[in-house]
Amino acid sequence: MLYRSTRGKCSNYSFEEAVMAGLASDGGLFIPQEFPKLPDNFLSEWKDKSFSELSFEIISLFVDPSEIPSADLKQIIEKSYSTFTDPDVTPLVQIDKEHDLWILELFHGPTFAFKDVALQFLGNLFEYILIRRNAARKSNDEPIHKLTVVGATSGDTGGAAIYGLRGKDNISVFILHPNNRVSPIQKAQMTTVPDKNIHNVAIDGTFDNCQDIVKALFGMEEFRNKHSLGAINSINWARILAQIVYYFHAYFQLVRAGHSDPKIVFFTPTGNFGDILAGYYAHRLGLPVEKLIVSTNANDILDRFFKTGRYEKGSHGVLETPSPAMDILISSNFERLLWYLAYESETTESDESLKVSEASNIVANWMENLKTHGCIEVKPETLAHSRKIFMSGATDDQKIYQTIKHYYDIESSETKTKYLLDPHTAVGVNIANSLKQTLSSDLGGKSFKSVCLSTAHPSKFVEAVNHSLADITPKFDHNTILPDQFVGILDREQRCTHLPNNNQAVIDFIETTLN
Repeated sequence: MLYRSTRGKCSNYSFEEAVMAGLASDGGLFIPQEFPKLPDNFLSEWKDKSFSELSFEIISLFVDPSEIPSADLKQIIEKSYSTFTDPDVTPLVQIDKEHDLWILELFHGPTFAFKDVALQFLGNLFEYILIRRNAARKSNDEPIHKLTVVGATSGDTGGAAIYGLRGKDNISVFILHPNNRVSPIQKAQMTTVPDKNIHNVAIDGTFDNCQDIVKALFGMEEFRNKHSLGAINSINWARILAQIVYYFHAYFQLVRAGHSDPKIVFFTPTGNFGDILAGYYAHRLGLPVEKLIVSTNANDILDRFFKTGRYEKGSHGVLETPSPAMDILISSNFERLLWYLAYESETTESDESLKVSEASNIVANWMENLKTHGCIEVKPETLAHSRKIFMSGATDDQKIYQTIKHYYDIESSETKTKYLLDPHTAVGVNIANSLKQTLSSDLGGKSFKSVCLSTAHPSKFVEAVNHSLADITPKFDHNTILPDQFVGILDREQRCTHLPNNNQAVIDFIETTLN
């Protein structure tokens, strides 16, 4: 299995090369050069596998055993998910029988966010590769292989990356977050980690500013090579690969619960498009999926694209919402989907190699237009093609609060279960309810199961939850939902460097720290 860049200048990368590079040198993102084939009987053969066993089956399709022997890959996977508190890793819970609504809980990892699923795996993968490379050195005079991880976070990625990489030898971690635009708990999760290899940076600006700085650093070849930069954002292919698994896992949990051949619509709260892109890859591999619903908050660039075919920044900038991890203007991972749309709907070449090259050139031009003009527009037939699997919706702040209150301020009954949603999950649940009739019509009237991905534990967003439940009786006490790990976290010493929105300031800080 080899990998190429979405922009065409890099190809034939091994899995290890793609993972360690993170971002291709031409600015594109790595994608597989071909789709592997699932076993013909995977629906029956994989039905009873645990999350770790399922991870091995799926990840093995994309990793040549000559790179990572099967026994080593199994060990990496088992180590990664041994840190989760639920035996199912990502359990499925039904909260509304009337609407056949299910919650896929992705927050049982060490930082209580869905990012743990991928970043526990990626952290152990980085460690494995560095240990192997250093063991292969021919003499002690050779330089030690090191990795400088640079990442941007809108809240959850940073904490998950830090917990996945803290204390690991020969890895230094620099996480950029937008100053005063992450929740207090999210910030404390990052800045109270005392390990010497962890460095937090608060940037004056938005998540998009942080992401732009990270991309700029990866685009500086001399700096990137000098410090062996590694990416932990979902631009890293290994992140997407690990997330594919829980779409399969959700399907098989329904099968094991007695729902033969379930018809599933996934509602995925998304900002950077990584989480739902994993669902797209699951669909492309052959998982039976009826629809993937792109669920956004008021920062609705993705929703506007799937309604109009125009991917446009808009004039209002990034809005602050109760779901800050989705407060993103430009979705980095969307470029991967754009490559497939270009390849399947915009190309004119018939020869395969020329068709691939043409698709890459189209994407490169699109991304340049986005950078210079703030807009991409695809052909009507390309938009129609995307809608075969994707649909979208947006949720404003008030609906987020109302949805949280609705599912918490009820008595459990035969049809509904009292459940506390975090504000990101509330986005998906609100859209699941609002699109129920539209989807039923779109799917020819057949019944389906709505599976909403729950991206974080509600205790990480105390302000939004308290606001939603301000007038319920008896009065809601957020201390009753705090995991033990969060008790007193806001009182601990925090380590964080405040920097301006400036590439050079970040470069200087990284080089000074490493020296």
